[in-house]
Amino acid sequence: MLIVGLGNPGAAYASTRHNIGFRVIDHLAASYRANPISKSSFQGELFKMGEHYLLKPTTYMNLSGKSIVAVKNFYKVDDVIVIHDDLDLPFGALRFKRGGGHGGHNGLKSTDGAIGVEYVRVRMGIGKPLHKSQVADYVLHPFSPEEESFLAQWIEHAAHAVKLLLTSDCTTVASKCSSKGFVLSPNK
Repeated sequence: MLIVGLGNPGAAYASTRHNIGFRVIDHLAASYRANPISKSSFQGELFKMGEHYLLKPTTYMNLSGKSIVAVKNFYKVDDVIVIHDDLDLPFGALRFKRGGGHGGHNGLKSTDGAIGVEYVRVRMGIGKPLHKSQVADYVLHPFSPEEESFLAQWIEHAAHAVKLLLTSDCTTVASKCSSKGFVLSPNK
């Protein structure tokens, strides 16, 4: 199986909301002592975790599909899990689904174009800004200090769910691991 975390490369983006997928991959790679694989043609950071692969595309979000399809085809992987931020879910929510639309998410749009839509999505809610015109700025900003205080717990929970997806179907994992999100203080 290929497990992909969506995000943007570079220190400037490391702690942004858009990079929550990268942070889950980093957690999985560290927790399970995944071995890095060096191959520049993949345009991503690739790790081997047992018989599975972990990928952080370094193509920037809008071109994630190029990296994903390169790894998928090279290793002849059938099943793909994509971990991504989701504006339509409240901060801290965790949802799972197979297939569906991209909902305006450029990383998913690129992935859909490269490999089709029949992959498992691990949707990590980041909340949304007050005005639609603020979306780009919102996803490219770091989490608030209050949100950051929940991240380790949330990332650990998401990583646990991804591990379950390696041996269980999406519906089973959704029933065990879906969450509604964290309650944040008002006016923050």
